[in-house]
Amino acid sequence: MGRTNPTYRDALRAIEERWSEFRRALRRRDQPRFDRLFEYAREHADASGLLNHQDPLLPALLSIDLEQEVRLDDHEERLEKLEAAVEKSGEDHERLSRCDDHE
Repeated sequence: MGRTNPTYRDALRAIEERWSEFRRALRRRDQPRFDRLFEYAREHADASGLLNHQDPLLPALLSIDLEQEVRLDDHEERLEKLEAAVEKSGEDHERLSRCDDHE
């Protein structure tokens, strides 16, 4: 016997279809960003489906938030590494300058 209840992925697809007019009205540069948000929601569809929430948009929004948190963490980590590299570079430059002054 087939399923009588739609899956979470079906519900998410229906949400995306309902928002298609909104997507079309967005500026061209924002449309890929909009699409990315639904990719984030699909990344967590298994967990969202287990929740079986009355409103499938809420788990989708939380999934989007989770993926954005991951991106923020990645950016913060990269920034810390870059700041450390710049600081080390400045220290190396300062040390070389002092060596040049003693010659």
